[in-house]
Amino acid sequence: MKIVIIGNGMVGYKFCEKLLTKQGDQSFELIVFGEEMRPAYDRVHLSEYFAGKSADDLTLAPAEWYAGKGIRLHLGDPVQSIDRVHKRVHSFKGITESYDYLVMATGSSAFVPPIPGVEKQGVFIYRTIEDLEMMTTYARHAKKGAVIGGGLLGLEAAKAMLDLGITDTQVIEFAPRLMPRQIDEAGSHTLRTKLEALGLHIRTNTNTTAILGDEHITGMQFANDTSIDVDMLVISAGIKPRDELAKLCGLETGHRGGIVVNDQLQTTDPHIFAIGECALYKGMIYGLVAPGYEMADVVAANLTGGEKAFTGYDMSTKLKLIGIDVASFGEPFVHPQDGRSIVWEDTLKGVYKRINISKDGKHLLGGILVGDAEQYNMLLQTCKNNIVLPPNPEDMILGARGGAEAGGGVTSLPDDAMICSCEGVTKQAICQSVTGQGCETVDAVKKCTKAGTGCGGCVPMLKDLVNHTLQSQGKYVRNVLCEHFQYSRQELFDLIKVHDLKSYDAALDKLGQGDGCEICKPAVASIIASLWNEMILQKGNATAQDSNDRYLANIQKGGTYSVVPRIPGGEITPEKLIVIGQVAQKYNLYTKITGGQRIDLFGAHVSDLPAIWEELINAGFESGHAYGKALRTVKSCVGSTWCRFGLHDSVSFAIRIEERYRGLRAPHKLKSAVSGCIRECAEAQSKDFGIIATDKGWNLYVCGNGGSKPQHALLLGTDLDSDTCIRYIDRFLMFYIKTADPLTRTATWLNKMDGGISYLKNVIVHDSLGIAAQLEAEMQLLVDNYKCEWKEVVDSPELRKRFNHFVNAPEEKDPSIQFEPMRSQKRATEWK
Repeated sequence: MKIVIIGNGMVGYKFCEKLLTKQGDQSFELIVFGEEMRPAYDRVHLSEYFAGKSADDLTLAPAEWYAGKGIRLHLGDPVQSIDRVHKRVHSFKGITESYDYLVMATGSSAFVPPIPGVEKQGVFIYRTIEDLEMMTTYARHAKKGAVIGGGLLGLEAAKAMLDLGITDTQVIEFAPRLMPRQIDEAGSHTLRTKLEALGLHIRTNTNTTAILGDEHITGMQFANDTSIDVDMLVISAGIKPRDELAKLCGLETGHRGGIVVNDQLQTTDPHIFAIGECALYKGMIYGLVAPGYEMADVVAANLTGGEKAFTGYDMSTKLKLIGIDVASFGEPFVHPQDGRSIVWEDTLKGVYKRINISKDGKHLLGGILVGDAEQYNMLLQTCKNNIVLPPNPEDMILGARGGAEAGGGVTSLPDDAMICSCEGVTKQAICQSVTGQGCETVDAVKKCTKAGTGCGGCVPMLKDLVNHTLQSQGKYVRNVLCEHFQYSRQELFDLIKVHDLKSYDAALDKLGQGDGCEICKPAVASIIASLWNEMILQKGNATAQDSNDRYLANIQKGGTYSVVPRIPGGEITPEKLIVIGQVAQKYNLYTKITGGQRIDLFGAHVSDLPAIWEELINAGFESGHAYGKALRTVKSCVGSTWCRFGLHDSVSFAIRIEERYRGLRAPHKLKSAVSGCIRECAEAQSKDFGIIATDKGWNLYVCGNGGSKPQHALLLGTDLDSDTCIRYIDRFLMFYIKTADPLTRTATWLNKMDGGISYLKNVIVHDSLGIAAQLEAEMQLLVDNYKCEWKEVVDSPELRKRFNHFVNAPEEKDPSIQFEPMRSQKRATEWK
């Protein structure tokens, strides 16, 4: 049987693979025509090209694979016409091939809106590796970018722009929200907030009317009479089926495109099949790879004597957009008359979860996950297999109570549950590969069944099934690092030490197999660094590091890197301070004191103190109250001014708070911090009171302790505006000052309080005692009466007199104080 395949994309390649697997004793002659110059590659992970993957890394199978299987592959030679009468195809290069059956896997092309100026230089389509290569070249001279399209493809293109270093990028979406086909308004808002925190600018409800510029793009004009400056534009606004050949040869197509097919994927010509994004099944174009793979399997089964029908496909999807989990499954937008919804939203962490359940509460209809999609696989299987929900359905997104796994876990699924949607592998097939074919690792099951080799989303469930099956056979399950190292981290640590291995490659050669992955590379690199403490970029270890370690710096908002010199113990010479200043000035760097955010000076004679203070005060300093039971510091991160994750200006708010409560005396010292996002770089939750930015304001935490008995602070108020946050802090501090025992930190104070945080919240937030106004007034009085204690001494001759070693000889120094050199600075010797 001679079969011609038109199209060498992911689905065309998968059809060849499926057919060869199912052929048995049958003989097929396969001829493949591909439009592109390279063999089929992974379009799903196309954006990873910008993260360092090469075209070869993305290739599904090299040309040698086709030759080795007896497949004739014609690259760069698209079919231009189909002669259905004589069952022949004619290619661009003049090749004519006859066929018994023809499989059309022509896929789709990018939809390009008819916008005036779309042909200008600097306007790109995000579709092929060649597109990415051209984008890479052009981006070197671009500073401002834009993407038309806020759907799956558009946001992938936005990630590509960021990867190219164009951090001033705007996403233009015609619809009122991002990803309108997958997630609801609330989910879209959460996604938008997280994307904006990364530096993207989002414009919804925006229609582009013109692309400005002469030969090159310089800007974009919108229907609302606004415009923006743009150096580079990527259009990723959807797809349109490649059905040109079908129309030319008289096959039926849909009025909006697509080749009409039946349940066997046959077109109106029974000898011609259509699969993938070019096929129109019951009015539906399936724009995901998993349905295309299922179509390939259906045609392969029927051509090898089987009977299989395509009955539609679930369009559930889970992906990571710019590092953010987004998933939808089943019916994400169920109508109130058809079901009920359970919604959970965490604005602090940027997580939104919604599950839709039947009106009787027994079955899961669908849902949406943004920010955390860990439960996606189990939720999808529960939905698809119509499994009865547990008594508390909310446990499926919040976690089961009492430590039990909500719904019974993957082992409770029926045998025919589809674990790997990409390859169509059931739970039963996975378990049988373990029990019947001796596959005792995830890697072995992957090779045997192909499960987990597509998008990879099912791998966690795959691992659980393998472990459960092995345990049910009474076999010991080892907690291995990954499929490349059959050891636990502790075992690897010991083995690397015993064998004196000092590079990742050496460890892989001696103890592992394959090429390694993103799980084992950083882990092994960390073990090597912990054992030998050698320069991590030597001996070939650079590529094994995480990205920040690789560059010995953290990437920041705008694509720049941070330079953070270490100052051990906070000790620093004046010469070093000058150097830091000179470097910052020369390279126009932003400078900030980190950690406790103070520089301490030691070794001053008591008689010198007023003189030292005077010089500092003249330079704009004041007492830091490091000596008192008072507010010490209000620590902060760099916030939205510089950090690509920052939501608000944490530095300015920290300054406001510190200037308000400076000098405030309390039962014990007070420490505070302000973090500009949930990454918590200022460690606000280990402070007496800490503040963390949210997309709607500030979250206030109280009664933490980072000292000898560490304790996390507890949430007092959420999404507060700045003034409300200040009022709550006023009340909290005054209530603490009034009620705490001497030398009692806020953490201990709360631990001893009847009712704990609930009682404190009632007093501070809900004013259950009716003293809120009084507490605020008392704090304001303290604020108004603040004076710098250093300045008071400097300005008062009487107070200055106190600062002498000897009353009768005020100019003399205490001779018993001796210093010795240590690390280029002086150190006081032990007093005798």
